[in-house]
Amino acid sequence: MSNRETDTDVILIGAGIMSATLGILLKELSPDMKINVFEKLSSPGEESSNEWNNAGTGHAALCELNYTKEKPDGTMDISKAIDVNEQFQVSAQFWSHLVKTGLLKNPEDFIRPLPHISMVQGEDNIRFLKKRFDAMIENPLFTGMEFSDDPEVLKEWMPLIMANRQDNEPIAATKIDTGTDVNFGALTRMLFDRLVKEDVNVHYRHAVQDLKQMKDGRWLLKVKNLETGKLDVHTAKFVFIGGGGASIHLLQKSGIPESKHIGGFPVSGLFMVCKNPEVIEQHHAKVYGKAKVGAPPMSVPHLDTRFIDDKKSLLFGPFAGFTPKFLKTGSYMDLVASVKPNNVLTMLSGGAKNLSLTQYLIQQVIQSKEQRMEELREFVPNAKSDDWELVVAGQRVQVIKDTDAGGKGTLQFGTELVTSADGTISALLGASPGASTAVHVMLKLLANCFPQEQEKWEPQIKEMIPSYGKSLMDNEELLKHVHKYTAETLDLNEVKPADHAPEDLTPQI
Repeated sequence: MSNRETDTDVILIGAGIMSATLGILLKELSPDMKINVFEKLSSPGEESSNEWNNAGTGHAALCELNYTKEKPDGTMDISKAIDVNEQFQVSAQFWSHLVKTGLLKNPEDFIRPLPHISMVQGEDNIRFLKKRFDAMIENPLFTGMEFSDDPEVLKEWMPLIMANRQDNEPIAATKIDTGTDVNFGALTRMLFDRLVKEDVNVHYRHAVQDLKQMKDGRWLLKVKNLETGKLDVHTAKFVFIGGGGASIHLLQKSGIPESKHIGGFPVSGLFMVCKNPEVIEQHHAKVYGKAKVGAPPMSVPHLDTRFIDDKKSLLFGPFAGFTPKFLKTGSYMDLVASVKPNNVLTMLSGGAKNLSLTQYLIQQVIQSKEQRMEELREFVPNAKSDDWELVVAGQRVQVIKDTDAGGKGTLQFGTELVTSADGTISALLGASPGASTAVHVMLKLLANCFPQEQEKWEPQIKEMIPSYGKSLMDNEELLKHVHKYTAETLDLNEVKPADHAPEDLTPQI
């Protein structure tokens, strides 16, 4: 039975990076807006946003080969890489604004410069990488990228990977020094600390049990206090569902037409973590390889330098696992509970279309540690089993939906924003590049759900994000300003004195 009822402007479900980003944006644009946040765990950023539950890569398409593909006519399609890069630039500008205005302190606590490297083996893959490099280096977004198949150069770029390799083994790489390692868990916690100071009511250990839209357009939510067992009723004009994999359940409970014919397939991630400090110190980059033929995009192997709790770490993966849970802290009934009469055919079609994915997951789940070590040795030939241990990373729910291009039951690899026709509720589904493009995604949400405010908000958005509404690729001067501004504000390079440097580093439009 409900004990009380409260009314507010906005309710954010889930205390991850997406809710944090949306909350900060709303408080910047409308300081008087009343916001409530409900999170079932005891602190923010504990699921997908947690630093141990994701790769910590600032996804800007600098090294991720799955963002580029070779067309049947032999040309290289880099359109997705361009989109992802531009979206990451939006995030970097917004974070810079928060640092510049003092809303965030010590950017090195959540972001650090780190080279991004793409590495391939075999003549066909080297041809692909060279063609990719030739296409990308012509685009100003990827200025500074280098290509090499010279073993001596590669030893300088990635000494741990090149140690004990045979010189006649064909291998090549591209490298760009403007990549980043991002601790999204730390960033999420910093943003929620800020939200609390901005009078946002954040309720931990509170789980949204149900929600429905009332006749006046507002949403009524039943929220359970997991500490006391009490059930309260909250109403809001707008609701954002940012609960990671669990978002699909709440989206289904909303009953909006847009929630129909959507399913989810959970995939868990595992990483090998190095325990040997001497090995860790031999590597300083994020090195992404190429997924094996037939493997899904989520399986792209990478060897990552990470900075967690101000300590340098080294991770390799991901290895896929399977559990029917939609969250690490979820229920084994999550997958079954997500199957509804309106999506059962979508789910069955998705399963039939993705038998190779099922086979891949089975192979991954039954792997021994030594089999995983053999995959690691493709990157680090002299890797020793005693130096590495397996850790379970985050749970990702890949979206399955009906599309015009793919037909019924098409598996989506990416981030999906599902919004009601009246713009009063929106949910975020899917995975990578996710957190790296959080600001872009939330700006899209604001345009869809608060159209009446856009004219008033736009000048301030442009102050916070100077490239807003512009293509950096087509505005090279603005791109240079943005790179300089974000690099200096976020301490992403060594600041060198400049005789004519302006005092205000904010790019001029």
